[in-house]
Amino acid sequence: MRTASVVAAMAGPALILVGLFVVGPAVYGIYLSFTNKSLEGATAQHTQFVGLENYRTLFTDGGFLQSLGLSAEFVFFSAIVGQFVLGMLAAILLSRTSIRFKGLFGAAILLPMVVPEVVAALAWGSMLAQGQLGTVNRGLSLFGFAPVDWLQSVPMLSIIVINIWRGIAFAMIMFQAAIESIPKEIEQAARVDGASPWQIVRHITLPLIRGPIQLYMLVSTITTFSIFGLVYFLTQGGPGGATNLVAIYIYNYAFQFFEIGLGSAGSVIVLLAIVVLGFIYVRLSRAEV
Repeated sequence: MRTASVVAAMAGPALILVGLFVVGPAVYGIYLSFTNKSLEGATAQHTQFVGLENYRTLFTDGGFLQSLGLSAEFVFFSAIVGQFVLGMLAAILLSRTSIRFKGLFGAAILLPMVVPEVVAALAWGSMLAQGQLGTVNRGLSLFGFAPVDWLQSVPMLSIIVINIWRGIAFAMIMFQAAIESIPKEIEQAARVDGASPWQIVRHITLPLIRGPIQLYMLVSTITTFSIFGLVYFLTQGGPGGATNLVAIYIYNYAFQFFEIGLGSAGSVIVLLAIVVLGFIYVRLSRAEV
């Protein structure tokens, strides 16, 4: 009984804070998604329950469906493909004792992780500026390439590359820790049997770190779906809605068009999509290697 009291006393403040700032707002947001709540007009003072009307509106809105597709594309190419591949490659290289200057190499990869999202967006916005003002165009001009307006010509590719740059460090840290936990005897035995480096990675390293890989996929999917500031400060969803991710779509409806009910419904849909993905990842993690 005394142990239970100590646990309650220790965990109580944290649970209260989670309830106030996580569970409470989430429940209130779900409630708002079933209302016509707005920040202006008659519904600002007299909110009414409208049932599933907001959800019907969103699922018949081509803009919302397009934003979901763009978000899925952004998550797949930047987190699931780009960050995973480059983060795994960096982790494998850093786990090799023969690699020189590993400290410098690792620090260069970790640096983007400590840069705030807004600062990273402004820095890349300057680098990708049109004409000769941008650092990237200045560098390419040395090789005879014409300047490119990156955020107008290839906006989705630009934000995917930038998000990969910011997320490699997290993937590298997770994978390197998992790789270093593998007994060295297994890899040495494989070398003695004549296995190539690629065969060791494919048949030994990847299967043995399957759990951390699936955990990374879950966490990176959730965090990438919720990215807002990086894309908003770079493109604000443009040009022509080419980077209008679902987070920006919800923000515009809720705080520019003042339709809190519709914005809340969009947030609930994204939450349900993430929960489904999380359930799939958890089910896969229970499968035997």
